[in-house]
Amino acid sequence: MSDTRTETYSDELLGFSIPSHDSRGRAVRLGPVLEDVLSAHDYPPALKHCLAEALVLVSLMGSLLKDDGDQLTMQAQGEGGIVSLLVCDYRDGEIRGYVEHDEVQMQAGGVNPSLEALFGKAHLAITFDIAKTGKRYQGIVPLEGNSLSAAVESYFAQSEQIPTSIRTAVKSGSGRTVAAGLLVQHLPEGEEGRERLHVRLDDPEWEHVAVLAESLRHEELVEPGLSLEEIVWRLYHEEDKILVSPGARLAKGCRCTMAHFEDVLSRFPREERRDMANEEGIILVDCAFCSKVFPIQD
Repeated sequence: MSDTRTETYSDELLGFSIPSHDSRGRAVRLGPVLEDVLSAHDYPPALKHCLAEALVLVSLMGSLLKDDGDQLTMQAQGEGGIVSLLVCDYRDGEIRGYVEHDEVQMQAGGVNPSLEALFGKAHLAITFDIAKTGKRYQGIVPLEGNSLSAAVESYFAQSEQIPTSIRTAVKSGSGRTVAAGLLVQHLPEGEEGRERLHVRLDDPEWEHVAVLAESLRHEELVEPGLSLEEIVWRLYHEEDKILVSPGARLAKGCRCTMAHFEDVLSRFPREERRDMANEEGIILVDCAFCSKVFPIQD
């Protein structure tokens, strides 16, 4: 089915490239889909903000995947902070995520805890699962800086050797949360790229694109009436050419099913399954992503 969209607003991805500066970009704004994911748990505002930013990041990075069935997973594990685990993933336009945290520490952490207060000593792992080959690639970087976005920029610089600039914004009000982001990258050898022996962050072509991206205001990103095409045009309208391409429509993508959990449990020895079951012989499996409980008959 052909895509008949003329402009892109919420819960859709937009791809673009700037050939004259060897750069590509992705943009996204999350609305109802974000609310759907966040509603699975009663998160305090600070954790809603953190998870919303993480879902924007996996959407932007996931849009860089090439083939159906490829999956990107972002996982932040903390020690000594409010959050012990944050995990999000993207596959074929579907996103999901959740946060494990200590409620006592959350109450003591104040209204707007820093990234360090949220995660303590932590690292960020980004994993690519490639469907065609069955291979898995993972990069791990320290979770440092002022935001998850800054840590992802470090991941691309250290693990992928691709200069990257990311802008994200989250807005909450009237019981609703909107989150959005822009990612731009420098690819001097084209979209496919070749092995890079070094990263030239001072490349004038890249500096031009990055500086313009950094001029994007938070309120522009989360303005629901402003299309993503208009945002890209405002930033780069003086360039010779901007190529845009509609990306995936986004949806909440929890993939938990009775059949999946039955298959997982079947791999455990009979004695272990018996220990998991309640007095009625039912194993209750709790999905952290969607907060549903699945009763499995042993």
